[in-house]
Amino acid sequence: MAPPSALSIATQSVTRLVKEESYYHKEQANQEKRIQKLQGDIDNNNPELDSNAPFMLKQEVCIAFITTLTYTPKFKSQVCSHELTWPLPPQQTALEETKKVFGPLVERITEAVQKLEEQIAISESDGTAPEEELKKAKEALEAGKKLTEKEE
Repeated sequence: MAPPSALSIATQSVTRLVKEESYYHKEQANQEKRIQKLQGDIDNNNPELDSNAPFMLKQEVCIAFITTLTYTPKFKSQVCSHELTWPLPPQQTALEETKKVFGPLVERITEAVQKLEEQIAISESDGTAPEEELKKAKEALEAGKKLTEKEE
């Protein structure tokens, strides 16, 4: 089997990044819905909530991952198995972390779109790429351009 062409690789890259970006938008929306629902239930004293609801809201909102588990006697009993440290740093939320992903991701998409444009131009001038591959590349290019224009 022949290795994939540079055009095919560039096309797959843009397609993957566009899917990744849409995934993060869905994740952001889901996080916002969960937080709003739980906050609304707490504010309305929903009888179905247990006494742990404020803590659960804090868990939904606050998350701080550490890369290396540090052991200190002060926090000995406050380090959980998922490498979360307690107390959690203020204002560090899962939702904010998701929002921080978009800037660098759009930059990566912009770079991938530029590379794909170059590969399309090379393939068209050489006449070496199959028509179907060029069609897929142009579709991916269009999707990438729409996304970067929307984010600007």
